[in-house]
Amino acid sequence: MGVGGVVLRFFNLAIRVLQFLASAVILGIFSYFLAKHAQNDQHIPRWERAVEGLSGAATLYALLGAIFTCCLGGITAFAGLAIFLDVCFIGAMIAIAVMTRHGTQTCSGRVNTPVGTGDDGTESPAGVDYGYACRLEKVVFAVSIIAIFFFLISILFQYLLARHHKREKGFGPSPANNYTYGTQRRGFWRRNKNAPQAAAGEDTLPGHPTPHDVETGSTTEKSGWFNNRSFFGRRNNEPVSAAPTAYRAPAGEGYGYGQSAYNTNY
Repeated sequence: MGVGGVVLRFFNLAIRVLQFLASAVILGIFSYFLAKHAQNDQHIPRWERAVEGLSGAATLYALLGAIFTCCLGGITAFAGLAIFLDVCFIGAMIAIAVMTRHGTQTCSGRVNTPVGTGDDGTESPAGVDYGYACRLEKVVFAVSIIAIFFFLISILFQYLLARHHKREKGFGPSPANNYTYGTQRRGFWRRNKNAPQAAAGEDTLPGHPTPHDVETGSTTEKSGWFNNRSFFGRRNNEPVSAAPTAYRAPAGEGYGYGQSAYNTNY
């Protein structure tokens, strides 16, 4: 997996951990309320049980999501299921925020809390101070709003991770990726192997005579490493002499000695 895949998986894992912490906070606070109700033989409202159940499910999902992100992150089927569940838990967190909407009130004076309604500083029948219960409910309301954004962000990262994984699967082992699976981006400092070479340089092959030059003794030499020197043993400092005049056979002699395919008269 390339650097991009590692970064996406890391951020997705971090979001799952934040989702787990947010859900665990809600679960812990309402577990405390339910335990106080049970200790004092009080009726437990249905909405408190709903908050407990939704937060427990979100905590379990975030924990499993963090584990599966490390093992199966990016697989299309897993990513699709995760996106669907993220949408569901967005709805769950919205429901928790609605049910704990009394957390927006000030926790002084007479307050409405999960353990009942009463004045701040007095103890409820559940054995919890009304002001303290109000502050706990305020924390739950704030955390549920934050968790909504965590699940929204998770949808984006799941989509990007699945898209990256699909693109990685499209590339098998090859010299471009050092015979490993996945793409490998070339740094800007590396030379493009597909770019055309310069007309003359260190990597340019030396010039050589063509078959026409061999037949006719042409003085035209190709430039290259030999700097206008012949391939056939001509001394470096010897000037190139004019090519000898090719023999032209008299008319009627045909194609014979001294002639070639380049100077024969037809």
